[in-house]
Amino acid sequence: MTVLEFARKVVEIIGSDSRITFEDLPVDDPKVRRPDISRAKEVLGWEPVVGLEEGLRLTIKYFEDVL
Repeated sequence: MTVLEFARKVVEIIGSDSRITFEDLPVDDPKVRRPDISRAKEVLGWEPVVGLEEGLRLTIKYFEDVL
């Protein structure tokens, strides 16, 4: 999933009419990100139990309640 796809999913879930804007990257920003949880699975026996959409909904609700 790209950062843009992630941002679009957040906007969709919150039902916002926000526009996604693009800014120049900082000079030290990594150009390629490929998070990989296989090591966490291998070493810690951990794997996610909450899907992306459910996790986003829970996170959004938390911030709505706190803010």
